[in-house]
Amino acid sequence: MSILAATNFSKTSNNAVLYAASLAKQFNTNLIVFNAFKLPLHASNSRVTDRLFDDLMKENTNKLKNLALDLNKKFDIDVTYKCSYSSLDEEVDSLMTSNNCRYLVIGMSTKSMEQNLLGNPTTTLISMKRFPVLAVPINAKFNGIKNILFACDLLEDIPLKTLAKLRQLAVKLKSEVTVFYVEQKLNELKDIKNDTIDKGLEDVTLLYKNVQSNTVIEALENEIKKSNSDLFVMMPKHYGFWESIIHKSKTRVMASGLNIPLLSIPIN
Repeated sequence: MSILAATNFSKTSNNAVLYAASLAKQFNTNLIVFNAFKLPLHASNSRVTDRLFDDLMKENTNKLKNLALDLNKKFDIDVTYKCSYSSLDEEVDSLMTSNNCRYLVIGMSTKSMEQNLLGNPTTTLISMKRFPVLAVPINAKFNGIKNILFACDLLEDIPLKTLAKLRQLAVKLKSEVTVFYVEQKLNELKDIKNDTIDKGLEDVTLLYKNVQSNTVIEALENEIKKSNSDLFVMMPKHYGFWESIIHKSKTRVMASGLNIPLLSIPIN
C-alpha cells in the first residue's frame, strides 16, 4: 500500500508532504506526491495557447520531480510523482484506487468563517467519505504518534472493518488510544465502554473518557487543546440525501485550525 500526498506548493501543503514522507518512512511504504491544477476562470474563458498550457504542465511537473528527489534523499523512501490537469477530487479518487493507497495526506487550513460556511479542498475530500484523509496543520511535525484521541458516539455502531484501519495505525506506531465521548444529555455521567470498540481495537492500549456538554464541537476542541494527543481521529458516517442537506458535518468543521493532525476514517 502507498501513501498519497497532495500539494499545491504552498507552505501548508509542503509541510503536509513532509509529514506524509515521515509516515511513509515509519510504515516502510512508498509515497506518491501529486498536483492537480485547473486554469483560473478568467484564463479558461479566454484563448489559452497549447504552448502556454504545456509550459504550465512542465513547470508543475518539474516542481514535483525535484520534490520527489529531495524526499527520496532525505527520507530514503521510494517517491513517485504525478501532475494532472483535472479537478482535485477526481484525480484523488482515481489515484487512491489505482495505487491502493492507505491514506491521502493534505494540508489543513486555518480557522475562518468562510471555511466553516463553504469548506475548502480538504473538507471536500473528507466529505466524499471514500477513503481515509489525514489533514495536517502547518505547524505539525511528525515525531511519532504515541497518543491518539478518537472521538466517537458510543451509541452508534461502528463496523469492525472501519475500526481495523485505526487498529492497524495504532499497532504499527505503538500508540495509545483514548476513546472520547461527549454526552449531551443532562444525565449523570457513567463509566461507558463499548464491546465493539474493544474488539475492533484489540491489542491496543485503550482509555475511555466522557464529558458532559451541549456543544459537541466546543468540547472536542477543548479536549484537543488540553490533551497531549498527537493525532485526532473521527469517523464520519454517510447520510441520505435530505439528511445531508440539513446536517453540518462535525468532521468538516473540525478540519481546520487544529494544532494536531486530523485523521478522518469514513464509516462504510
